[in-house]
Amino acid sequence: MNDIKNIKIQGAKNIAKAAAKVYSSSPSKFMKRKLLSLRPTEPMMENMLDMLENGKSYREIINELKISQTKINNYVLKLIKNKDVVFTHCHSTSVVNALIYAKNKGKKFEVYNTETRPLYQGRKTFKELRKAGIKVTLFVDSAMGVALSKRGGTRKTDKVFLGADAITDKGVVNKIGSGVVAQIAREEKIPFYIVADSWKFTKSKVPIENRKLNEVWDKAPKNIRIKNPAFEFVPKKYITKIISELGIMNYDVFLRKVRKS
Repeated sequence: MNDIKNIKIQGAKNIAKAAAKVYSSSPSKFMKRKLLSLRPTEPMMENMLDMLENGKSYREIINELKISQTKINNYVLKLIKNKDVVFTHCHSTSVVNALIYAKNKGKKFEVYNTETRPLYQGRKTFKELRKAGIKVTLFVDSAMGVALSKRGGTRKTDKVFLGADAITDKGVVNKIGSGVVAQIAREEKIPFYIVADSWKFTKSKVPIENRKLNEVWDKAPKNIRIKNPAFEFVPKKYITKIISELGIMNYDVFLRKVRKS
């Protein structure tokens, strides 16, 4: 459980799977409350625990996730063109798996990604994509404008693929910096896609988690104020399409379909 709380396990899907595994070994309402308290910005984890509580097995859930990822992979594959420059931020299991799948299917593209301070989750993305043989360029967070637009000797990004920690009626909650990416993408007329399982949808209000200050500056001088919000809200007006196991859809169409399902 400490690995969930301290973000040693990264990616909403991986966090949810880890929590489901812990709950399966010791199912109780107390355990469910304990797990949910570790990461309040993770509706996928809550939805998974609800399924387990209602009788679905851990194995069934993992199998459904695999089927979901396969569908997402094929939808992303349709959108990627040869010679594309794809931008991503932080670490999303859905995005990384889909990009590796596209590479294995013969698509020739490159990826720009950010290191994603203060915990550098973007380095995990870089390593996984690079290991798969995908050309990747890592940018410091403050250079995301350069990465997205044709400045500083870089090619302009053709499309953005970001994950989501939570999907709501009005937009998504994702890693801090995602809102800036969305705004720049809109200004530069770059398609901005959210790639995520529909299980991340929630009707509840999602709190924005503020994390420990020492993640930003360990042993900082006294009386220095530091803000460390882990996530931010991205309004749906910035989202070109949302890609889930349900398809490639406009945001409002996705909402109607996910409510039915």
